[in-house]
Amino acid sequence: MAFSANPLALSVPDPTFESWLRDSGYLEILDQRTSDLHRISTAAAAAAATVTNSNSTTADPPSVATAVNGGFFLSNVLNQIGILLSLLTINPFSKLTNEDFSRDTPPWTLGFIGYLDSYSFPSSRSQARMRVTENNKRYCRNYFTLFIIFFACSLYQLPIALVGLVSSLALWDLFAYCVKRWGLDNHPVARECLLRLVQCATAVIAFACSVQTAVLYALGVSYAVMMVHASFRKLTPIKQPTKGKHK
Repeated sequence: MAFSANPLALSVPDPTFESWLRDSGYLEILDQRTSDLHRISTAAAAAAATVTNSNSTTADPPSVATAVNGGFFLSNVLNQIGILLSLLTINPFSKLTNEDFSRDTPPWTLGFIGYLDSYSFPSSRSQARMRVTENNKRYCRNYFTLFIIFFACSLYQLPIALVGLVSSLALWDLFAYCVKRWGLDNHPVARECLLRLVQCATAVIAFACSVQTAVLYALGVSYAVMMVHASFRKLTPIKQPTKGKHK
């Protein structure tokens, strides 16, 4: 049955609706409700399997009960593996905006890390996608800080990459000095030729000093940490900073 269009109906854009859900705290309720329903359904299925096993032991050999338990365990394992593999298809930056980076960095202890009960395995692919996109919006500044730390660690492990990075920065400082010294802003052709030469030299230095290896290592480790943390981290309310009382 098709419903006729209602001219009085309000059409709310998706970003506005998600912002309302986030500000009202319904995303946290939806995430907790999904986890509770999955826990109840899993407990009910386990209880049903137990009853089936107790009934089958009187009429069937023990191998039947073992097969039922094994099938139930295998289905749960395959479901969890499918959820983990679905993380590879999620774009964590799909809903990220510039405003998310302009906010204050959440606290590392209570906000980012949380407590032991702040983590749970996602019960479905949709819950994992919701957690990844939402936690990436909330903790994007924390994830960027982790990337800087991992990049610094990779440069410590590869000193030649640090030398290449410093040499590239010095080369670009030299380019800016030459442009200002020689007044190349008034000679666009010469400035463009020098710019291309500096870009080629930077690429050669980065490749020779394995700077791309350090960057790829930092990106890979930080991306893996971000996806694991964002998918397992429950959506908890973000405490807003307290404002001073008005007199």
